[in-house]
Amino acid sequence: MSDTATMHIDGASRGNPGPAAYAVVLARPGMPVVEEADTIGTASNNVAEYTALVEGLGLAVELGVKKLNVFSDSELMVKQMSGAYKVKNEDLRPLYEEACRLRRQFEQITITHVRREQNTRADAIGNDALDGRPRKRGAQGEPNP
Repeated sequence: MSDTATMHIDGASRGNPGPAAYAVVLARPGMPVVEEADTIGTASNNVAEYTALVEGLGLAVELGVKKLNVFSDSELMVKQMSGAYKVKNEDLRPLYEEACRLRRQFEQITITHVRREQNTRADAIGNDALDGRPRKRGAQGEPNP
């Protein structure tokens, strides 16, 4: 059995900028899935995506995850984290720097772009948070097979 956890993240903004939320779905081998989603006030979709990454990485570190595969439907964020794109927006820089700091705490980590259809659970709980149904840190989702 693999000891690598998987994490799907998503950020949402209604209005861009507008009311925004982040979502994290963390699956660790042999453990229940952990889901977290909450609002972050008024923000752009890119700030929400980066917030999801920072919150998700923080959660994974807190839970002792050492190897992690992250999946996001934000091509911009994934390409910035890989160094393919520069971070030009100053609103994103502190979140980018925090994500880089957190990333160094893993033995192994990948951050991969996926299509929106491959990120449906994170998208759903992010929208739930925007609709007044957040999932706070520590809440559990469906068991991980």
